[in-house]
Amino acid sequence: MNFFRGVMGGQAAGPQPSGAETIQKLCDRVASSTLLEDRRDAVRALKSLSKKYRVEVGTQAMDHLINILQTDRSDSEILGYALDTLYNLISNDEEEEQDETAQKQADDLGAQFTDTFIQDPEHVTLLLTLLEEFDFHVRWPGVKLLTALLKNQGVQVQGIILVSPMGVSRLMDLLADSREVIRNDGLLLLQQLTKSNAAIQKIVAFENAFERLLDIITEEGSSDGGIVVEDCLLLLLNLLKNNSSNQNFFKEGSYIQRMKPWFEVGDDNSGWSAQKVTNLHLMLQLVRVMVSPVNSPGASASCQRSMYQCGLLQQLCTILMATGVPADILTETINTVSEVIRGSQINQDYFASVNAPSNPPRPAIVVLLMSMVNERQPFVLRCAVLYCFQCFLYKNQKGQGEIVATLLPSTIDANSISAGQLLCGGLFSVDSLSNWCAAVALAHALQDNLTQKEQLLRVQLATSLGKPPVSLLQQCTNILSQGSKVQTRVGLLMLLCTWINNCPIAVTHFLHNQENVPFLTAQISENLGEDERLVQGLCALLLGICIYYNDNSLENYTKEKLKQLIEKRIGKENFVEKLGFITKHELYSRAAQKPQPVFPSPEQMLFDHEFTKLVKELEGVITKAVHKSSEEEKKEEEVKKTLEQHDNIVTQYKELIREQDAQIQELKEQVSTMSAQNEQMQTTLTQQLSQIQQHKDQYNILKLKLGKDNHSQSNSQGDGSQMNGLQMEEVTQLRAELEELRMQHTLLQTQLGDKDTLINSLRSESSQTAEGSAAESDNSELLKELEALRSQVQSQSAEIHQMGTEREELIRRAEAASSDAAPSSDGSLDAQKMAELESRLAAQTNETERLKAEAKSLSQSRVELEQQLASATSTVAILQTENAKLQTEVQESKKEQDDLLMLLADQDQKIHSLKQKLKDLGETVDDEDDLDTRDQTDDDYEEDEDED
Repeated sequence: MNFFRGVMGGQAAGPQPSGAETIQKLCDRVASSTLLEDRRDAVRALKSLSKKYRVEVGTQAMDHLINILQTDRSDSEILGYALDTLYNLISNDEEEEQDETAQKQADDLGAQFTDTFIQDPEHVTLLLTLLEEFDFHVRWPGVKLLTALLKNQGVQVQGIILVSPMGVSRLMDLLADSREVIRNDGLLLLQQLTKSNAAIQKIVAFENAFERLLDIITEEGSSDGGIVVEDCLLLLLNLLKNNSSNQNFFKEGSYIQRMKPWFEVGDDNSGWSAQKVTNLHLMLQLVRVMVSPVNSPGASASCQRSMYQCGLLQQLCTILMATGVPADILTETINTVSEVIRGSQINQDYFASVNAPSNPPRPAIVVLLMSMVNERQPFVLRCAVLYCFQCFLYKNQKGQGEIVATLLPSTIDANSISAGQLLCGGLFSVDSLSNWCAAVALAHALQDNLTQKEQLLRVQLATSLGKPPVSLLQQCTNILSQGSKVQTRVGLLMLLCTWINNCPIAVTHFLHNQENVPFLTAQISENLGEDERLVQGLCALLLGICIYYNDNSLENYTKEKLKQLIEKRIGKENFVEKLGFITKHELYSRAAQKPQPVFPSPEQMLFDHEFTKLVKELEGVITKAVHKSSEEEKKEEEVKKTLEQHDNIVTQYKELIREQDAQIQELKEQVSTMSAQNEQMQTTLTQQLSQIQQHKDQYNILKLKLGKDNHSQSNSQGDGSQMNGLQMEEVTQLRAELEELRMQHTLLQTQLGDKDTLINSLRSESSQTAEGSAAESDNSELLKELEALRSQVQSQSAEIHQMGTEREELIRRAEAASSDAAPSSDGSLDAQKMAELESRLAAQTNETERLKAEAKSLSQSRVELEQQLASATSTVAILQTENAKLQTEVQESKKEQDDLLMLLADQDQKIHSLKQKLKDLGETVDDEDDLDTRDQTDDDYEEDEDED
């Protein structure tokens, strides 16, 4: 123990050992001591020496410390000392007194020790296992050590953790630790873990990270919280930035709605703390990550819609118009609102309706433009306002029209400041940055909008008293020719190129001024310095657009004459070379990267993002247009006309095909209707057949009853015989009528079969041909025949009705005969026989009424019989097909039976021959008959024994 006292600072006699010797002795003690207390004291001593003697401890003790982590898991104190020592060796915490060289050496040393530690991936896995220990002295240094490893060698450690079972889940448990120190350091650990690793970001997100982090932010006071809120926001940015899967998960989980309370600000916004500014800045960046232009358009549009629906956009606009907000927060808020409304019509419409709290109220757009053209405002703020205006007009033709309308003479209000007035004021001010910003903003109001380009030609400006007004187009060219600053001229040239691009009317207006073309050719042909090369390139682009979109309406400036002018004054090769100056400029590629105008200084603000797209689109076509001869252009014109003719022919054929498709569809509908009618008729026919069968059964019963009555009354008197005779005649007449109905029914069945055949042929024809005339004629013939069939059915009903009338006449005759016979036989018949006759007469009358009802039902059932006959025809065809199949199967089975019989005969022959051979060899062979006789004898014998 005296040794440890000397190491820990106690006084010891004799010379003091050097640091390396002490560390060597401590390492030996850690490796060889059997007592846990000795090892613990040795590790504690190494910890105290690890900062001063970092190299010695790292090179000699690291393996022993890792061995302690593996073997002494039961003692949390020694584990804590070992982890702290390893952290001191690997960590590169900066110290104030160190210079850059010393700090660089320390960083290199930490990276070397980190490489040594992670050479064996099991060491990182061991560290992840130790993080499951709840003991503070183990868990906290373990978190710090793993964070230091990730800082030094992040990619390698991320790979080890990613393949470790439940590795990320163990680290996510740190956020649920009740000890704030461990939770906060766990946030720092997850920040390092999720850097630039999409796979780990997804795993962390699906481990419910968003819910936990948002809960922590709310608990800590949102934007008013401390450094913990900042750490949570940084981790959220790591998880969401450039990770479309996590962004979609964040949106689908309704976490965007939980961001709205972050941006609630009061009336008094003075005295914000630096931490609040930092937190709010990160929150705004988080919103921008969700709607960034680099995201897929569908994902951004969905998030923009959610932000409007939950009121987040409204809250951001409130910050935008609030007073006392720090300048950097206001700038970032403007950038955030810009990307929330970019390309979203509903959000753009809402932003246009926002008014600033001034007296009188002014639109927010006007207030922002006032800041943009004010040279006293900060440069970054003016850039943010320009970006906001560009995003407001992006794919927003309605907004473009509203901005241009403020410049037209009919809509100018002298009592209020409009956006158009501010843009014109900035366009012609003495501040070159205002000129550039106003020119670019006005160019975005014309982007891909031919209508507004033509409308802007109507704008007239009053330059000075006593002089006539000039057009805005002419004023821009006048300022351009005056030789102002490069930034101003670049802005005006970008505006003119955007304006006349794809607008032949604007090209004509531009060429109508006789001074414009000579000015452009003079600018392009001169040999100027480096600063003027960009202006020359833009002048070449403007002249090229005048050639490409020239409609040859001006005789002096047709396409051919302009190309001749270029060849004489400039030279085609020189013209193309000057045109290429634009894309070769160093600031061109920077502006082409992203839509937001971000420039380190106002002097470098030369290119607009949308204009770079226009240059890329036009450079090639203008080069080809300049080199083309008049003959090639004529050929191209002819080819264009031919293509237009072909397009017209194709359009005509498309219309014809559409008409034919409509006709075919109509015919199909008619066929479907007729098929439905046919099915309905078949159903009705089936019902009529069943009713006819019932009537037949009832008729047979009536016939039997009448036969019995005739037999029983054969010996009765003459009046009764006369009545029965009348009734028999009536029944005979009914039989004849029924036979006639059967014949008509058969005829109707035949006719319905013909109609079904015709309908089937119509279906096949309508599906095979696109011409509808034949189908329409067949359909009309079918309709006529169906009407004829209906008329026949009606005539049959009339005949049945006539039959019923004749039956009633017969009944009346029978009643009259019975009344005549009653007085003559008054003396001979007694009262009993009279009553019997009356009852029989009533019964016959009831039977007659029933037959009449049956006849009516026959009339109603005839349509059903027609449809059933058609279905019966199809059924017969199906049965015939099945019968043919069955016959084929019977023939095949007969063939198989014949084959089996042949096989059996062959087998019998073989058996007989074998038996004969056995007999020839002297063997006893029993025939089948003998065997059967023997079996029968045995059975009889057994029965006799049973009886005994």
